[in-house]
Amino acid sequence: MLKTARLTLALVAVSVLSTVTLAQTDPGVQSGSRGTGAALSSVLADDNAGILAFFNDGLGRFQEVDTVSSNGLGPRFNSNSCSSCHAQPAIGGSGPASNPQAQFTTNGVAPKDKTPYFITPTGPTLEARFPFFFNKNGSVNVNSPNGGVETIFTVSGRPDAGACSLAQPSFTSAKAVNNIIFRIPTPVFGAGLLENLDDSTLLLNQAKNLNNRLGISGSFNRNGNDGTISRFGWKAQNKSLHTFSGEAYNVEMGISNSLFPQDRPLPGEDGSGSSGLTGLPSSCLNLTGNGYPEDTNNWAASGAGILDDAAAFANFMRGLAPPPTGSVVLNGSTVSATSIANGSALFSSIGCATCHNPTPGMTQKSKITGSLSSAVVSAYTDVEVHHMGTLLTDNVGQGGAGGDQFRTAPLWGLGQRIFLLHDGRTTNLQTAIIDHDSKGSEASTVENNFDNLNSSQKQDLLNFLRSL
Repeated sequence: MLKTARLTLALVAVSVLSTVTLAQTDPGVQSGSRGTGAALSSVLADDNAGILAFFNDGLGRFQEVDTVSSNGLGPRFNSNSCSSCHAQPAIGGSGPASNPQAQFTTNGVAPKDKTPYFITPTGPTLEARFPFFFNKNGSVNVNSPNGGVETIFTVSGRPDAGACSLAQPSFTSAKAVNNIIFRIPTPVFGAGLLENLDDSTLLLNQAKNLNNRLGISGSFNRNGNDGTISRFGWKAQNKSLHTFSGEAYNVEMGISNSLFPQDRPLPGEDGSGSSGLTGLPSSCLNLTGNGYPEDTNNWAASGAGILDDAAAFANFMRGLAPPPTGSVVLNGSTVSATSIANGSALFSSIGCATCHNPTPGMTQKSKITGSLSSAVVSAYTDVEVHHMGTLLTDNVGQGGAGGDQFRTAPLWGLGQRIFLLHDGRTTNLQTAIIDHDSKGSEASTVENNFDNLNSSQKQDLLNFLRSL
């Protein structure tokens, strides 16, 4: 049956839809500890003398709550701590069930701001982007791509912010003209393994993936400096974990660092678009009074203390172990191993594994720590970017990835993830799967294969996904 016909039927016969959707159930977020958030075994063993101290130092800094005076928070920010966005089910994960951003305007973090309509207490932690710049009359200029992060909060009104006074972006106006998209945090468990995959390994894996009859192609986003494959972020726009952490420190918390040394204005404030603005006002520059970059090496210290925060974050992420698989509880009962094994087989047979490769290969030998060497990366990704169609497109290009292209999201840890897809639009696995099918999506055939499974098979597949 055509997807359009199914949608039409859904609108006409709600009771029928209810019967169908109840036939199989997403087991939901799995509670309890699976051991997620632990360090790699070789890090715990301190095999490279001092690596455990570096990991723990990075873990501590990852949880620090930044202020203007201490770390250089702002002048614009989305959150004030790495762990506030990367907390589910452990430090290093994705957004938690209780959204810390919902409290910032009432607990003194952003006292003069308003909580925008898309930030809710139980919704995902988000960043917002405007795909296009606006004309002076408020209409959307589709010939002027934007796509930069429209940072949500400001330090205005804080006692440590001095005379800095900034306005929030007009999110409500952007919504009115359908010119706003969102992103949620990506988990970083096992990220060191993904970083240590050689380009040749990924290219050989890509050649294998292209041997399919499912309409799936895929390409790699590449670093603009050296041309090698980049692999972190929703569009694989970041080459390394160090770049990933430095960018997030600057964009999400407004803290300048050795990789991104300047305070960051909003798109448009930097002279792009048609605003004519020339950057941040002088009253909002160098708010710590200590100069730039705000995040620097501690020259007088020894050991792990010499690192700047961005480098410490990267070392912490490199040392995080992949999330272990686990048992699945559905409606109060433990799912059988047979069901999970059947779901794993179906995952491959209907084509999901063509992009969500159980492993794209093995890592190269690492000088950092032994667990990163010659390791199978069971991430369920090919690290490629794919066209995902009109339903998931965000009209934001990053590097070589276009508006409807996204990196195949790694699925390890999916069993304990709350918010799904790049913008956290759903918490239900079935909805996330269905949204893979739309005009222009490479995943449409695979999604239709899922539709054609019977209810028992669909349940097995959902059970398998929540075991990851």
